[in-house]
Amino acid sequence: MTIQKIDVKYTAVATAENGRDGRVASDDGKLDVVVNPPKEMGGSGAGTNPEQLFAAGYSACFQGALGVVARQEKADISGSTVTAKVGIGSAESGGFGLEVEITASIPNVDKDTAKALVEKAHQVCPYSSATRGNIKVELNVA
Repeated sequence: MTIQKIDVKYTAVATAENGRDGRVASDDGKLDVVVNPPKEMGGSGAGTNPEQLFAAGYSACFQGALGVVARQEKADISGSTVTAKVGIGSAESGGFGLEVEITASIPNVDKDTAKALVEKAHQVCPYSSATRGNIKVELNVA
């Protein structure tokens, strides 16, 4: 597999303390959250968790990619939303793995156009590029 080379424009920095049961903060102080395992995984569920943070990042990034594609295609995506569901569970090979379900709601275009926009956004989104071939990513249109 070839590693993609990029011209870095920005680098996000975050530091975790005590892993999945502690705290995560960005170096600029804009993000500072308590993380705890969800109740479904034996944790307290009191704070957020890495999967929620990943889902938030992926959905925001995918929405941005959808905007790029829509501008190129001259499609109206006003009022659209992107929801990312990130599942975690035991992997067949051992340890844990992730899977993602992306659902886009694009009310101002027909379903076929929405599907085409989502497919194109999946090719543009950096999160999609990072996960492609590594984990299951399902694309849906609401």
